[in-house]
Amino acid sequence: MSSAASNPSSASVNEHPLKRNSDDVGWEYGILVDPNDLNVIKCKLCPQIVRAGIYRLKLHIAGKKGQVRSCPNATKEDKEKCLKAIEDSRKVKRARLEKQKEVVDDVCIDVLSDHEDNPELDEIGSSIPRAVGPMDNFTTPLDSSSMGSNKKLQQQKISEHVMKERLHKLKRYIAKWLYVRGLPFNSINCEEFDQMLEAAGRFGPGAKKPYQHELREKLLHEQVEDTKKMLKVQEQEWAKTGCSIMTDAWTDQKRRSIMNLCVNCNIGTSFIESREASSESHTGELIFEYVDTCIEKVGADNVVQIVTDNASNNMAAKDLMYIKRPNLFWSSCATHTINLMLEGIGKMKRFKNVLDQAKALTIFIYAHHKTLSLMRKFTKKRDIIRPGVTRFASAFLTLQSLYEKKDQLRMMSQSEEWEKISHVKKSAKGIQATGTLVKPSFWSGVSLCLRVFEPLVKILRMVDGDIKPSMSFLYGDILKAKEQIKVAVGTVDKTGNLCNNIIEIIEGKMKNRLDCPIHLASYCLNPYYSYNDPSIFEAEEVMDGFIAAVETFYHGDYEKQNQVLNDDLHKFKDQVGHFAKNVAKAGCKDYDFSPAKWWANYGTQVPVLQKMAIRLLSLTSSASGCERNWSCFEGIHTKKRNRLTCERVEQLVFVRFNNIHAKRKIKAKENKRVDPLLSTDATFAQGWMVQGADDESSDVEPVTGLTWKIIAETCGDDEVTQLRRSARLAQSREIEEDVYSESEEEAIDDEDIEFESDQDEVVTTGYDQEGEEDIDV
Repeated sequence: MSSAASNPSSASVNEHPLKRNSDDVGWEYGILVDPNDLNVIKCKLCPQIVRAGIYRLKLHIAGKKGQVRSCPNATKEDKEKCLKAIEDSRKVKRARLEKQKEVVDDVCIDVLSDHEDNPELDEIGSSIPRAVGPMDNFTTPLDSSSMGSNKKLQQQKISEHVMKERLHKLKRYIAKWLYVRGLPFNSINCEEFDQMLEAAGRFGPGAKKPYQHELREKLLHEQVEDTKKMLKVQEQEWAKTGCSIMTDAWTDQKRRSIMNLCVNCNIGTSFIESREASSESHTGELIFEYVDTCIEKVGADNVVQIVTDNASNNMAAKDLMYIKRPNLFWSSCATHTINLMLEGIGKMKRFKNVLDQAKALTIFIYAHHKTLSLMRKFTKKRDIIRPGVTRFASAFLTLQSLYEKKDQLRMMSQSEEWEKISHVKKSAKGIQATGTLVKPSFWSGVSLCLRVFEPLVKILRMVDGDIKPSMSFLYGDILKAKEQIKVAVGTVDKTGNLCNNIIEIIEGKMKNRLDCPIHLASYCLNPYYSYNDPSIFEAEEVMDGFIAAVETFYHGDYEKQNQVLNDDLHKFKDQVGHFAKNVAKAGCKDYDFSPAKWWANYGTQVPVLQKMAIRLLSLTSSASGCERNWSCFEGIHTKKRNRLTCERVEQLVFVRFNNIHAKRKIKAKENKRVDPLLSTDATFAQGWMVQGADDESSDVEPVTGLTWKIIAETCGDDEVTQLRRSARLAQSREIEEDVYSESEEEAIDDEDIEFESDQDEVVTTGYDQEGEEDIDV
């Protein structure tokens, strides 16, 4: 018997549209009985209904007895598919538990355990009295001897009711602390909180909190030193694969001008230092001196390039740097440049009209609580506004979200509830919003905008992300994006004028920014492109850039320049030696591969070119790390906490940014599919073109806090007071930094989710706020 799930063409798949937008294999076999109850699911193969979510349905299909009745109609193929999904889920859960165990095992509060070889200290330790408290009812004594041995700690037998009651009381104290101090709930979803609880439990009763002076001085300095030790791994990577210096300036809440410096390598981005420059003009000479000092601190042999935005003072510093260090590359920020491309395209009449209509529609819906409530009712509590790393990325995301909800929004505009809202019929903006929703030309324009914007937004996400070095893929992806745009526009542009204008904007913004020697050399040395298209080596522009890059990288060393250009390059181009191996050719066909690691494996026969290739292909192409760093500054230096000295702010940012970023890098690698700017994966937070209250109506939703930041970013200088650039870009990155998601199966035992995001996996966001009332001095 062939199951409905096994046959993709089965009519039953289309007969029951009640399913969650999820890639979980279980949804091939079940449908929702009630769209408002996500846990009640009916099996497609039999009349069985399960009431504990998709995980229980997979147990039903797989025939796992004990929790649910087995499906009599499931084939062997169906059972194997669900069994594999269940086992994969269990592996993920085991890995998570092992990770949690590692975090707890890192906790060490027994000072004497560090001196096991000193008998005098052991004697002192044995005489220290130890109070016995409630925590001792749960575990055996954690003295130095038990911690130092391999003896496994055994939990004592106690009443299960007593343990649950005490644990509940502990949770209530934690909850009270969160509620009273106004902390985000996801503040507890971190390793540091888990380790703090473990350390407090091991210490037992009588623990005392640190004094504020200790937090400001001794403990902060100790944590800074621990963070420096943690960065030793990155320092080793600097020497091995090279690094990029990133610098930028911004203004804090006390209007102090701060220049910060970060270092990016193949492992990730590290914050190094900041400098207050309020009393000095940000001239090219000042920037040059600051960057040059930091190059000496990082190591001149380790630095390959400096990345900044395209400001004139940075370009002046570039000229001064070339005189002193002609072997370093100075690159323009790819994120900034691609945003300029999107901005230029968005200002074209064909696209500007669509963006203006979408903006007016979104503003009208979000400015009135009745229209907003009705919209959420028709879209099942899903919002249509979303943030991005830049303003025009936000425009893309919101257009995409609008188009995904096209049918629901059009149904809303024709409903009786919509007609009953007073300001919909009486105000000009309401009539305009209704007309926009039913106008076919608007939706076709949205579709065209998405097809044109999407290729560039994909590149924006790639260069702004931190999953892999972007220098090796930037130039090739831009060429690919231009071809995709030509295809997308070709269907509606018979004359070719629109397509030519778009390509002209892209090439104009790209010139002397993203087509420099370092970009062309990285494109040439990436086997993903050059092995698939050998004609790259025949392109004059590419070879000119490659030769210029060799002359810069090995500046003044004509012997190595000759070795690379006249010998090593030909071996790579002609695929000689290790380059000719089938495994080498197969290893570079996947877009997600690492070009630098590929060269480390197969470039050993051309060591001079190998060194250059590894260093260039390990570079970033964007200065986003500095802009992300602003979110740390703004999270630490707030209105309630505004008396911190620049030195202390620098230390706090050094600890916070480097610790958070290291963990975020690991999480990003583990969740490569999560990309907040691509397709339906864009579920990180909400916020785009929300404007202030509609003057024509008193039926208005209040605008506060985060919403006002979104308003300021997206509505322009002429509509509201514009936030400085640091706040606009840092806000969206801070949201991304604090995202915590959970899978469907983990959510089975958790609380019911009240709001559902635009895709199946619910993503909660927390915007960092300082709840302190104490003033730091």
